[in-house]
Amino acid sequence: MPKIKSHRGAGKRFKRTASGKFLRSHSFLRHQLTHKRRKRKRALRRRALVSKSDLGRLRRLLPY
Repeated sequence: MPKIKSHRGAGKRFKRTASGKFLRSHSFLRHQLTHKRRKRKRALRRRALVSKSDLGRLRRLLPY
């Protein structure tokens, strides 16, 4: 039985926590940053947890 390969695109975008949840980055931080407030940009730099509805899909993509 061959090993299950992890999805490399998802592996570069998501990080698994010790409790089994996944962290993701925020969007809207690539361009037109002069129009966004400093507080908003600072909040977008922080990681966020993936929602419960997407956890099953991510666990299939990243089985490790």
